[in-house]
Amino acid sequence: MTIRTRFAPSPTGFMHVGNLRTALYEYLIAKHEDGTFVLRIEDTDRERFVEGATDVIYNTLKLAGLSHDEGPDIGGNFGPYVQSERLGLYKPYADQLIAEGKAYRCFCSKERLESLRSDSEEGLSGYDRHCRDLPEDVIKANLEAGIPYVIRQKMPLDGVTEYDDLVYGHISFPNKDLDDQILIKADGFPTYNFANVIDDHTMNITHVVRGSEYLSSTPKYNLLYEAFGWDTPVYIHLPLIMGKSTDEEGKEVISKLSKRHGSTGFMDLVEEGFLPEAIINYIALLGWAPKDNQEIFSMDELIKAFDIAGISKSPAVFDYDKLEWVNAEHIKAMSPDEFISNAKPYFDEAGIKEDSHDLLIEILQPRITRFTQIKEKLSFINSYSDFDLELFCHKKSKSSKESSVEVLTDILPLLENCDWTREGLTDVMKDYAESHELKNSVVMWPVRIAAAGVAVTPGGAAEVMMLVGKEESLNRIKRSLERLKA
Repeated sequence: MTIRTRFAPSPTGFMHVGNLRTALYEYLIAKHEDGTFVLRIEDTDRERFVEGATDVIYNTLKLAGLSHDEGPDIGGNFGPYVQSERLGLYKPYADQLIAEGKAYRCFCSKERLESLRSDSEEGLSGYDRHCRDLPEDVIKANLEAGIPYVIRQKMPLDGVTEYDDLVYGHISFPNKDLDDQILIKADGFPTYNFANVIDDHTMNITHVVRGSEYLSSTPKYNLLYEAFGWDTPVYIHLPLIMGKSTDEEGKEVISKLSKRHGSTGFMDLVEEGFLPEAIINYIALLGWAPKDNQEIFSMDELIKAFDIAGISKSPAVFDYDKLEWVNAEHIKAMSPDEFISNAKPYFDEAGIKEDSHDLLIEILQPRITRFTQIKEKLSFINSYSDFDLELFCHKKSKSSKESSVEVLTDILPLLENCDWTREGLTDVMKDYAESHELKNSVVMWPVRIAAAGVAVTPGGAAEVMMLVGKEESLNRIKRSLERLKA
């Protein structure tokens, strides 16, 4: 059997990380077994439809590296792949169930249904199956009178519906708790559940992957498969993704992931500086544990390693600190060319010349966790103001304002006449420290502070001066010395 999975999003806005994880697992399950990954757009809920959202789906999947084998944009043998283009497909199946006595037309008004619902138990629609066994002459008269109707499935009134899920095991659900579900709405559109089953069957989908919130809905799907005499797919339900926050007392609170926890959309995370491949890597670990505890993966490595048996039942917690770490590991693993390709827009903004690229690779690549941090880390190059002189005081470096005046006064002429290279600058400072029996830090700390004007820089004094340039570095040191002496 060739495994066929499908990602069937609704074009209702941005791509939430929960949706993306579902797409990723469907992709990995298919590709691990050399199967087929299908994209289907479910756009029949016109009230929730957002213009342009379909393009968001395409762009997200492309950027995430999840290439579908069949879909609206590339076609395939089981199209069309947009639900609104398949509308003529669903009604005949519903009519078939009516003819076989497995479904019926319900003529109940909206007012009657709302009245029943208000009197029902929580979680049930309250429908009393009023139209389930209407006489044929009443049905005929209602149709001739043009009374609107929906088509409902005749659900079993007793017994249980059972199925096996590859993550949650054996599931049993009492049929008495199931309403006669609507298959075709009064406007002629299929319901989500009905269209979903018809589409999955006619597209030969073998494995259905979705969130655990659908565990209780699956019996409804299975009863439709049973009514048509079709084989049910393999079910793989995924654990919830939770978020961390703190309450008013500072205690950690775990709740379902939402925007209050931070960015939950793929594109939002990308805009914050997270690499698409790092986001995918991290999302793969939200509910799945590799056999060897490996944490950093390329897409090819994920495809090779992914095993359904590693999916957990327990909710996963989205940890932004862990995502940051994963992102940093992907940055560290980049080749120099890859790093420069990602960093160059920020280098250009800071006016960095190409001859400084190798230096920046060395000092930035091991230290940044996101490329967006480069702008702040290099801001000292083009921005310099009268900083707090207390920055010259550092206990660990044994630097003070007094010692800084002495060091800067002595070393300024040495810097003016030295070989302006990283090695040349370093040698001058080390030689001065040795000749004056000082620790290197006593010299390098005030030079770096004077040249940068900030407490934290990528690299030390020599690297800062190389990036700022000779003339500007010397001017800054002179300016700082004047302020220290004032």
